[in-house]
Amino acid sequence: QAHLVESGGGSVLAGGSLRLSCEASGYMYSRMAWFRQVPGKEREGVASIAPGGGLIEYAGSVEGRFTISRDNAKNTLYLLMDPLKVEDTAMYYCATVFTGGGWLAAVSYNVWGQGTQVTVSS
Repeated sequence: QAHLVESGGGSVLAGGSLRLSCEASGYMYSRMAWFRQVPGKEREGVASIAPGGGLIEYAGSVEGRFTISRDNAKNTLYLLMDPLKVEDTAMYYCATVFTGGGWLAAVSYNVWGQGTQVTVSS
């Protein structure tokens, strides 16, 4: 059973940057993704990456500002966010064990981390 632990969240000013990490244990070679959620809203897919590091998809709201990558030797997924906007404030989750469907759809993934909070202020 895969287990995911996110880190790297924090509070930054708009225009700043953060890099999130997601370390996987009991890892199965699968597509991985980052999602985010604010209270009262559905979980939103942010970026997804194939097992080999290609076939990447970004949500339109982050394309050109966020970069997803993975290091399979370290079983770690990353999300570089630069520059950040106030509207990027959310709890960020990583997910894996892709079961088919949309790459940025929450229902397509079976294993989730506990989340890391990102707060961007003006």
